[in-house]
Amino acid sequence: MSRIDTVVKDRILVLDGAMGTMIQQYGLAEEDFRGKRFAGAEIMMKGNNDVLNITRPDIVEDIHRKYLSAGADIITTNTFSSQRISQADYRLENCCREMALEGARIARRVADEYTTADKPRFVAGSVGPTTKTCSMSPDVGNPAARELAYDELLDAYIEQTDAMIEGGADIILIETIFDTLNAKAAIDAAMTVMGGRGVDLPIMLSVTISDLAGRTLSGQTLDAFLASVSSYPIFSVGLNCSFGASQMKPYLRELAGKAPFYVSAHPNAGLPDSMGLYDETPETMAVRIGEFIDEGLVNIVGGCCGTTEKYIELYSPLLSGKSPRIPVAMSETMRLSGLDAFEITPAVRFVNVGERCNVAGSRKFLRLIKEKKYDEAISIARKQVTDGAMVIDINMDDGLIDACGEMTVFLNLIASEPDIARVPVMIDSSDWDVIMAGLKCVQGKCIVNSISLKEGEEVFVGHARDVRRFGAAVVVMCFDERGQATTYERRVEIAARAYKILTERVGMNPHDIIFDPNVLAVATGMAEHADYAKDFIIATAWIKGNLPGAHVSGGVSNLSFSFRGNNYIREAMHAVFLYHAIGAGMDFGIVNPATKVVYGDIPADRLEIIEDVILNRKHDAAERLTELAATIKAETDTAGGTVNEKDVGGMERNREEWRAEPVADRLSTALIKGIGDYLEEDLREALSIYPRAVNIIEGPLMDGMNTVGELFGCGKMFLPQVVKTARTMKHAVSILRPYIEKEKTEGCGKAGKVLLATVKGDVHDIGKNIVGVVMACNNYEVIDMGVMVPAEQIVKKAIAERVDIIGLSGLITPSLEEMVNVVRELERAGLDIPVMIGGATTSELHVALKVAPVYGGPVVWMKDASQNAIVASKLVNKKETVGFGRELQDRYESLRAEHSKGQSDIVSLEEARRKRLNLFD
Repeated sequence: MSRIDTVVKDRILVLDGAMGTMIQQYGLAEEDFRGKRFAGAEIMMKGNNDVLNITRPDIVEDIHRKYLSAGADIITTNTFSSQRISQADYRLENCCREMALEGARIARRVADEYTTADKPRFVAGSVGPTTKTCSMSPDVGNPAARELAYDELLDAYIEQTDAMIEGGADIILIETIFDTLNAKAAIDAAMTVMGGRGVDLPIMLSVTISDLAGRTLSGQTLDAFLASVSSYPIFSVGLNCSFGASQMKPYLRELAGKAPFYVSAHPNAGLPDSMGLYDETPETMAVRIGEFIDEGLVNIVGGCCGTTEKYIELYSPLLSGKSPRIPVAMSETMRLSGLDAFEITPAVRFVNVGERCNVAGSRKFLRLIKEKKYDEAISIARKQVTDGAMVIDINMDDGLIDACGEMTVFLNLIASEPDIARVPVMIDSSDWDVIMAGLKCVQGKCIVNSISLKEGEEVFVGHARDVRRFGAAVVVMCFDERGQATTYERRVEIAARAYKILTERVGMNPHDIIFDPNVLAVATGMAEHADYAKDFIIATAWIKGNLPGAHVSGGVSNLSFSFRGNNYIREAMHAVFLYHAIGAGMDFGIVNPATKVVYGDIPADRLEIIEDVILNRKHDAAERLTELAATIKAETDTAGGTVNEKDVGGMERNREEWRAEPVADRLSTALIKGIGDYLEEDLREALSIYPRAVNIIEGPLMDGMNTVGELFGCGKMFLPQVVKTARTMKHAVSILRPYIEKEKTEGCGKAGKVLLATVKGDVHDIGKNIVGVVMACNNYEVIDMGVMVPAEQIVKKAIAERVDIIGLSGLITPSLEEMVNVVRELERAGLDIPVMIGGATTSELHVALKVAPVYGGPVVWMKDASQNAIVASKLVNKKETVGFGRELQDRYESLRAEHSKGQSDIVSLEEARRKRLNLFD
């Protein structure tokens, strides 16, 4: 038998009419619906048309015969509500599969009787939207509530679809779509079942417009709906129900002009009057359908509510000599959607992704989420859209919140805010379970941030198929099994490999691929970082020139991490970077839409310095930018009246002033300012004062390092200055080393042995590397195990090397749990080696609650790299370790008690409602 995808190219096909309207003509009584099978049912069955597949199959069969005799090429099964969600109203959940199976069998049997060589007949398995919605709340007072979860609906649809395919359906018709998320679940179910059965049936979609504004009940425009389903292997899209043919026509015309699929239309028989009767006759409706055909708007025509075989029999004569509509070409641009569509055309140039709804990047947003102050959290999203964000990035990765739960709640909440929900969302997480939770909440076409090859091809492909399953676009990070790409060569190597896998193996539309070649911090004071921005820019140009359709994005704030606390410098660096990156083809970026610094407004002298850094044009660019940052900081502080001597911007005292201070202060100042010019003479003077050389390190030099840590922690000192300080410290130690060795004091050959590792599952190493530099400069022997290090290897190395301290690093949220796993393994091995924990997602509270309680040795949270040497000196000094350990325990007990009290203050929603203030009783 010919497949429908072959026949539809040659002629316009006729779909049947309404099932419910036809059933009404038979005048069936309650007993007909019950039959013998359900004679004792406690609930009225009349109106449950699908149960007739079991109790009165003769009626259903007769209706199919009438439509086929009227010329229908496609008949729809009587299975619109044959799934558990709808049948729960009749307490027939356990019979829904049988309804779907018998409904398909009846239609198949009759269709086969009417099929001829030149006129095959097809069976479309009807899948209705159910009586519930995944995108809207049933409770006006709780917009986050949902009556139906995606997984529950998916399971119901899988059961129904599997039965219909077993029964002989040729097509899956998902119709009367009023919520695109419900439709996604139905598509997901169809693809899942077909994959399991090894069959490939056409999927038809038919949406219902709820009002003259052209939106669905869940708020999407027709264009947004098209974008939402654009990534699926769809056979046709169409319109049905709600409107008569004349009211449907303008929306059908819009659909026909944009859909790269075949188009169907099965309108109602006009609009119902006050008696519930439809106002179109077969003859008047045929005229309207004729217009659809003559104007080339359709490939399939039929009828919905109010239509019968009398309507359908008038369609075939209208088709004589008429050519079917030719689908428009697939879009050559990315199409996203919220409630509205967003097409990334060349005119868009750059997509500004709002960054503030990110618990890892906004302390305020994190606090609001933790405190359940969702109205205020929503206002942050709203302001970003108002400020110009075209996509909203949402990230809930924090070790102390339920990321899956909070992602679900927040996405559900903003779905009820039209001014926010109109734009697409970017679901951002390092935890794939969180990504999946988010995808199950979004009816529009969103972006997943992100996937990578760091765990190998099979995991990568699995994640990519999940993305495609939900019709989303995806950010692909330039990581692989070897780690993060930091050079131009590695960036393009990984991008090319990922692109090939996604387009050839997964079948992803290249326009749905967004590469993030890793925006990394520049002007850090480390020479190996100097090309990071330049390499990103030229890698962007390569991707755009060699990977057709692909986009390029990046987290721009990473670029200027060295200068946190100096907003002007950071924003100016971002503006310059974006100017060059966009010119090379970067078309997405996670940035603050309210940024105030514009490239064209940057003074020429400052612009030259910043561009020298971004493009790595001069060897001293980072140092000049650091000086400029300090000058601007001083000017800003002076204007605000906040300058003091310890402020980095206020330390531009003349040389004579600080050189006149006592030697201990001079050494501290030399470290703080990173000046090594006078170290030789100052250290010689200090050696005549301090009893041993090591006392100089533990005294004025560590005092200087401590001040550096404080200044860096409050944003008054920048990373390049910290690195410069570390180098000055290293220089000072090298000067003192001969004296230390001469003194032959036990343990002074090295301050200690430190093992550093980024934990398993995490490929980020920048922070760890900085720690390594700082620790080495403080005379520690550093053993760097690299990234993605399994717990058992850390334990084995720690024992073999007899290390004094273990440093665990991690940037992403899943690393928090892996750190707990590492200390458990250390405990199991009988070790009590001090552990230092650091990384962007780590916190002192997390260490107190989750890490320290499972380990017998000291565990210390490190706020930043400059503090490691200070803490390490306490951990390796036996006299200080005991007291320091008691301080840690007291601190952690206090944090745990405070956290417990805070949790007890939060009551359940039900309890809060029960205790509400009642002013009217």
